[in-house]
Amino acid sequence: EVQLVESGGGLVQTGGSLTLSCAASGFTFDDYAIGWFRQAPGKEPEGVSCITIITGNTYYQGSVKGRFTISSDNAKNTVYLRMNSLKPEDTAVYYCKARRSYCSGNYYRSEMYDYSGPGTQVTVSS
Repeated sequence: EVQLVESGGGLVQTGGSLTLSCAASGFTFDDYAIGWFRQAPGKEPEGVSCITIITGNTYYQGSVKGRFTISSDNAKNTVYLRMNSLKPEDTAVYYCKARRSYCSGNYYRSEMYDYSGPGTQVTVSS
């Protein structure tokens, strides 16, 4: 059974940091790309970042570039999203998705992914 489980969310002040984790199981981790998405209340989901596990190649949304870092620990089948310099507009439910392919310019398209986790809440207070 495929599972993606996010953790690490919470409440943080503006300028603070959080590291989210996405623990994957039930599939061959190296064959996949993992994307981080977020959805704020009343807004559409948006792609934040993506990493191709076998190559380490990454993509970032413009608004998080330079502040967020995606990485993977292949021994633990886990992908991380380190979020620095957090802003109130980063408040959202963050969830990871997996696709049996690689990241590319369309990484932000949710429909391109095969599996999704339930998400973890990130709240940035002003």
